[in-house]
Amino acid sequence: MEQISLFSSVVPEPLASRLRPADLSEFVGQRHLLGEGKILRRIIEQDQVSSMIFWGPPGVGKTTLAQVIAHRTKAHFVNFSAVNNGIKDIRSVMRSAEEDRQMGEKTIVFVDEIHRFNKAQQDAFLPYVEKGSIILIGATTENPSFEVNGALLSRCRVFVLHALETDEILALLKRAMESKKGFGNQAINMGEPLLKRIAGYANGDARAALSALEMAILNGEMDSDGTVTVTGEILDQCISKKSLLYDKDGEEHYNLISALHKSMRNSDPDAAVYWLARMLEAGEDPLYVARRVVRFASEDVGLADSRALEVAVAAYQACHFLGMPECNVHLTHAVVYMSLAPKSNAMEVAYLEARADAVNEISEPVPMHLRNAPTGLMKELGYGKGYQYAHDYEEKITAMECLPETLKGREYYRPAGQGDEAGYAQRLKEIKEWKKKTCIR
Repeated sequence: MEQISLFSSVVPEPLASRLRPADLSEFVGQRHLLGEGKILRRIIEQDQVSSMIFWGPPGVGKTTLAQVIAHRTKAHFVNFSAVNNGIKDIRSVMRSAEEDRQMGEKTIVFVDEIHRFNKAQQDAFLPYVEKGSIILIGATTENPSFEVNGALLSRCRVFVLHALETDEILALLKRAMESKKGFGNQAINMGEPLLKRIAGYANGDARAALSALEMAILNGEMDSDGTVTVTGEILDQCISKKSLLYDKDGEEHYNLISALHKSMRNSDPDAAVYWLARMLEAGEDPLYVARRVVRFASEDVGLADSRALEVAVAAYQACHFLGMPECNVHLTHAVVYMSLAPKSNAMEVAYLEARADAVNEISEPVPMHLRNAPTGLMKELGYGKGYQYAHDYEEKITAMECLPETLKGREYYRPAGQGDEAGYAQRLKEIKEWKKKTCIR
């Protein structure tokens, strides 16, 4: 006999569950997909739903949309979890779905966090997707290009869901206040400015917004007449820190470091510091950021300002000594310095072109005059013969060729002429002109 809890009849569902839309008319957000005449809306309304993957941040309606589709198309809805279901469960449901298909019934299998399923689990869906036994709808916060098997991905349409706009979140909060499914039957004293604060705090996540609203109201001050008042102070306690979308192993990690790097390259210190703060406040390892700044110092500044590398390495050492949060100012120092420094990518270009020749050209032996001759035999064989020691010459330079014969005359380092590199460019020009004249003589 099922045991009934004393409190089972008085504990309501979470607000987000109570307000979950039953059809498209109640769905908030994703207007680029679900607006009038948009592609996903047409597919749903015309009952032409095929296997698909919803890719987007948390709380934007991936699960809700799958349930709306199942309800609209009158399909059997099966919810799968990577945590709770294994291959045995998958095959059992697939057999049932195949039997239903033969009876003319559709089955939508919704796989939340499909990126957490391993290759074997994902492969188990493949034959049933191919023959139409199921309509697979996967949901993921990670880039499906990296996290979903290619064979399965090729049989699914990918729809990108966006974080909700602040005004969309605000509309959802107002609906929660007015709806009987929400707090419409209660007297709540909570002004729109507080709702706007929750909408901003949620960072595009509807579930986070509704949870914060529910927490604030449950912790509100109740008057003698039953009216609940939510003050700014109460709200502060419920939303002490904004949740930043970030996954240190996922795509957003690379998106943010890319934004930081490109902002520094474009000499925009304000944008660079903003992206730095986004990473650090979300929990990124400061040493990772520092390493990327060290790379930037030579890749994008180089000889235009050689001190950039010193600043970057010093910032890395400071991060190692202090850690967060104290090292945030050292990284800011380095990031602003890199942003304002003159730019040159001559170091990277030089190496990439030299690497291409090193990999693709014939691996010629080192010219004999550039080889050391530590033994008598090697001297007899000609090792080091013809070598010109630059310090023995008045100009401290010779016309000796140092490249292999097939690469003679190849130029890899081409100064950009920015900052200090203008001086190096002039020096290089003088060297080449001197060598050219010396060779002619």
